[in-house]
Amino acid sequence: MKGVWIPYSVEQLAWIDANATLSIRDLHREFCGRFDRTDVSAANLNSLRKRRGLKTGRTGRFEKGQTPSNKGKPCEPGKGGRHPNARRTHFVKGERRGVAARLYKPIGTERLSKDGYRERKIHDGMPLQSRWRAVHLIEWEILNGPLPKGHALKCLDGDRSNVDPSNWEAVPRALLPRLAGGNGHRNVVAFDEAAPELRPTILALARLEHAARAAKSGDAA
Repeated sequence: MKGVWIPYSVEQLAWIDANATLSIRDLHREFCGRFDRTDVSAANLNSLRKRRGLKTGRTGRFEKGQTPSNKGKPCEPGKGGRHPNARRTHFVKGERRGVAARLYKPIGTERLSKDGYRERKIHDGMPLQSRWRAVHLIEWEILNGPLPKGHALKCLDGDRSNVDPSNWEAVPRALLPRLAGGNGHRNVVAFDEAAPELRPTILALARLEHAARAAKSGDAA
């Protein structure tokens, strides 16, 4: 009882010291049975063990290299003291629940990115960012084969959601700053901001400038 002093004999204290590593449940059961004590609770013995500075050797966590006692044991409802509903909350590989199930998009689903590109889900694997691919790139590669290394697809009509392969042209990535009117091209009209009839000319000039720089660089080498 809390606040009431509980006496222990020298023999009882010696026994507790010798058996301090037992779980508190086992310690209480064996102590009461051995000494015929009905006035001592498990909490009383636990407090006594702490006051005497006795160590149980248990930290309450799995140590490195320690194997769980239930490793490899099947959890069958109704057997071994397991609750019949145990399997209901078990995680099954490949299963989705809760938020994951509500947010899941099947392969083939399309969405619009924040930049206006249509994207299609192509797999459920990892990494996550590889699950979605630009639809215009998929359609272009079906018709033309893999995109050449160092190239990107440039939208010709300004509508990024238009995934028709004819609306996309493969250009060297080095052209992109020139077409955007940046990186030393501040006085050049950006491709996307130009009138539709001027865009072919802007793209052609950008290609010529790029070819000239590449040729000059090659000569210098």
